[in-house]
Amino acid sequence: MTAVNQCRTLIVDDEMLIRQGIKHYIDWEKEGFTVVGEASNGQEALELIESANPHIIITDIVMPIMDGEELTRIVKERYPQIEIIILSSFGEFDYVRSTFQNGVVDYILKPKLDAQILLKALKTASSRIPAFQKADKQADARLSIGQIIQKLISGYEANFDVGSVSEAFPYSHYCLLGVDLKKQQTDILKKLEEALLHSIGQVAHYSYSVDLNIQVLLLNVNEENITEVMNFASTFAIANPGIGLVLTEEFLDFSQIGTIYKESLLKLINYRFYFPQLPFLSKKDLPELPIKKENFNLDWFTEEFKRKNFDAAIQNLHDHVSFLSKCYTTDVYEYKAFFGNIIFNITILLSNMEYNVKQLEDARYSYFKSIENASNAVEVATLLNQFIEEAKTCIISTKTEPDNLNMKKIMEYIRNHYAEPITLKDVAKQFHFNPSYLSNYFSTHNNKGFIEYLNKIRIEEAAKLLIQGTVSISEISGMVGYSDHSYFCKVFKKIKGVSPSQYKRKQTLR
Repeated sequence: MTAVNQCRTLIVDDEMLIRQGIKHYIDWEKEGFTVVGEASNGQEALELIESANPHIIITDIVMPIMDGEELTRIVKERYPQIEIIILSSFGEFDYVRSTFQNGVVDYILKPKLDAQILLKALKTASSRIPAFQKADKQADARLSIGQIIQKLISGYEANFDVGSVSEAFPYSHYCLLGVDLKKQQTDILKKLEEALLHSIGQVAHYSYSVDLNIQVLLLNVNEENITEVMNFASTFAIANPGIGLVLTEEFLDFSQIGTIYKESLLKLINYRFYFPQLPFLSKKDLPELPIKKENFNLDWFTEEFKRKNFDAAIQNLHDHVSFLSKCYTTDVYEYKAFFGNIIFNITILLSNMEYNVKQLEDARYSYFKSIENASNAVEVATLLNQFIEEAKTCIISTKTEPDNLNMKKIMEYIRNHYAEPITLKDVAKQFHFNPSYLSNYFSTHNNKGFIEYLNKIRIEEAAKLLIQGTVSISEISGMVGYSDHSYFCKVFKKIKGVSPSQYKRKQTLR
C-alpha cells in the first residue's frame, strides 16, 4: 500500500525542529500531498531525489555544505519539472531574489510560517504541475494512514479512525521490517515489496522513509503467518548479499508503532553494527550479553607500557576488545571512541618514552577517520590490530638503534654548554658526526632543529636571570651565549612574545 495520486514533497532544512514542524502543520494526505523524505542540506536532498522522486521541494536558503540557492539552481538544471518553495528569514532577500530567477514558485518567511500560508504555497506549486492540474482532490481514507504513522513514530499523538485503519490492515498482528540503506541500491525497497507479496499470502503493508538511511515496512499479518514473515526476511537477506534487514517482535495494537519503532527497530539497526556476518537480525537472534566486567583499566595499561611490558599490556587490550565487541548494546559512538582513545594514548606513551613515533603520528589521523567511517565492529577491531602492528614495528626498530641514547647525550651537552659560542659543527665534531647528518638526525628525533633547540635553552635561562633582576639585560645576553645584543632581543621576543624589558616588567608586577 503506497501513496498514489498524491503530490510528493521533499523537505530540506538543517534544523530538525523546523522539519518536524512543517510535517505536522497540515494534514498532508487529506490535502492531496505526502512527505516522501527530508534532508538537512542541499547535498543530501540531491542524493534523495532519485529515490523519492518529489514533485515539490520545500527548502531553506541558509544551510551548511550546500545552501538552498545552489540546490535550486542544480535542481532546475537537472529536474526542471520539480517545483520549489523557498523558506527564508527577513535578511535573506538577495538570496531569495536569485532563486526566483531560477524559477522557484513561491517563498515563505519563516517567522510567518503557519498552516494556511504553507498550504497556499503548496497548492500554488501543485497547480503548476500538469499531473495535478485536473486531479480529483477527494480525500482517500486509506492514504491518511501515512500521516498517522509519521506522527506516531515522531512521538506525536495521532487521532485516527479505527475503522479506516482496520480496513487498511485487516489482520491481527503487526511487525516492523527495517531496511538499512547506508550501502544499498535505491531500488531495493521495490524489490523487497514485490518479493513480500509473492511469498506471503495474507499480508498488508505500508512503507515509509525515516531518513536517508532507514526504510521501514509496517507488516500486518495473522498470527499463523508470523513464521512465514521470519522465513521470508531471512531468505530475502541471504539472496541479496550486502543488504541489512531487521525484524521487530510482533504486536497487536496499531498505536504501538511509535514505541516499537523506537524501542525495538532502531535498537536492532544499531545492533547490526556488531553482527556484520548476519544479513538478517531479529530479537530472537540476539545472544546473551556477557557478564559485566570492569571497565578497561587505562592506568594499569599505561604503567605496563612505561615498564616496557608491551606483550602483557597488548594482550590485556585484546581481551577487552573481544569482550567489548560482544556487548552489542554499547552505543556505536562510544565503542568507536574507545578505539580512537587507545590509538591516541599509545602514540603519546611511545613518544614520551622517546621512541621514534613519527610514522605513527602521521598515520593516526587516518586511523581516526577510518574508525569513524567503519560500518561494523569487526572492521574497527581490525584497524586497531593494524595500528598495534605498526606500533610494534616502531618499538622493535627503536630497540635496535642507540638513537635515543645518543639524542640524550647531545641534548645534555647543549644544556651544559649553551653559554658558549657553540655551533652545529662543534657538536658534530664532539660526537663524531657529519654536520649535515647531525642536522637531519636532530630534526628527526627532536621535532626541532639544532638552532631552535639551542635558542630555546638560552632564552629559558635568560628568563630566569631577568626574574632574579640582579644583572642588566645587556649582560644577560652575553651570559646565555649571544654576542649580539639586538639579535638576543629579537630571538627573545620571538619565543616569549614580548621584549626582555617587557617580560621583566610583567614579572616584577606579579
